[in-house]
Amino acid sequence: MRQWPGTYFETIVNGTEAEFKVGPGDVILDVLVDGALAAKLTKPALGSYAIRGLAPGTHRLRVEVVSESQSNPTTFGGFFGARAVSKPMPQLRQIEFIGDSYTVGYGNTSPSRDCTTDQVWLTTDTSQGLAVQTAKRFGADYQVNAISGRGIVRNYGGFAADTLPQAYPFALFDKRETYNDPAWRPQLIVVGLGGNDFSTPLHAGEKWKSRDELRSDYETSYLEFLKRLRGRNPSAFFILLSLDNSRGEIESEVSRVAQLWRSSDETRVAFLPLYGTAMTGCHWHPSTADDALMAKAIGDFIEAHPEIWASSAERG
Repeated sequence: MRQWPGTYFETIVNGTEAEFKVGPGDVILDVLVDGALAAKLTKPALGSYAIRGLAPGTHRLRVEVVSESQSNPTTFGGFFGARAVSKPMPQLRQIEFIGDSYTVGYGNTSPSRDCTTDQVWLTTDTSQGLAVQTAKRFGADYQVNAISGRGIVRNYGGFAADTLPQAYPFALFDKRETYNDPAWRPQLIVVGLGGNDFSTPLHAGEKWKSRDELRSDYETSYLEFLKRLRGRNPSAFFILLSLDNSRGEIESEVSRVAQLWRSSDETRVAFLPLYGTAMTGCHWHPSTADDALMAKAIGDFIEAHPEIWASSAERG
C-alpha cells in the first residue's frame, strides 16, 4: 500500500510481455516501457494488466502514480509473468521533496483555473511536477512527501488536519506505521512549505491572535522540523523554496527560517525563491509550464553547486 504522491515501481524483464497487478483504490497510473509512455490508466479496475508486443530482449518497465491519494491509500500488486524478472539497481543519487500542493502538481494539467474537486484530481500529474522533473534531470531516485493544503503549523484556510510535519513520519496518513527505510539516504532535501500557512487570513477560533504570532510559531516550528530532518540525514544538503508569486510574506518567512538555521552553524542549506510563474493550473496553481520553469531553476541551482552531491552515496 502507498499514499504519498509520486510513488513509482520498476522492474527489468527479458521477454516480449509482462503483467502487473492493480489493487484497491482510485488512482491514475502511467505505464512506461523503456522510458516511453505506453498507457495511462485512470481509475483502473482491480486486477491484472498485460504489457504485450515488446521486442525480444531486455526492457525496463515502470509504473508511476501520478494522482494524489489523500482520502485513502492505494495498492500496486507488483509485476509478474515475465521471464528473468529482476529489479533495477538503485540510483546513486537520491532527492527528497517535501511540500504542499505546488510540490504535488495540483491541477497542473488543467486548461482552466476553474476546477471542480473531480477535475482537480483528474488534472493533477505529479510526474510532470517540479519534483519529478528535477529528479529525472539528475537521474535520481526520489520521494515526494507532500500533501495539498497542508502547512508547517497551519493548513489552508485554517482547516483541521495534520500539518505536513505531523504526517511526515508515517508510511500512510492513518499514522499507524512509522516509515523507516535504511536504504533511503538522500543527498538533497528540497522543502517548499509556507503557502498554506500564510495565503489566507486568520479567522476566529484559530490559536494565533495575530499574524506576528503566526509568523513566530511558523519560524520556530519550521526550524524544529528541519533539525529533526537533519538528525535523520546528517550529510544532506537542504534547499528551502519560496513559491510565493507575490514576493511577500511567504518569501520573507522562508528566508528568515534559512537565516535562523544558518545562524546556528548550519552550512548545508540554501534559500531559493522561485519567480515567473503564470499560475494557470487549477485554483491559481502552477501549470506544467510553470513546473518546468521551476524545475529548471532548481536544477540550475543544483548544477551550480556540485558540493550538494558530496555525501556518502557518491563518495568512493
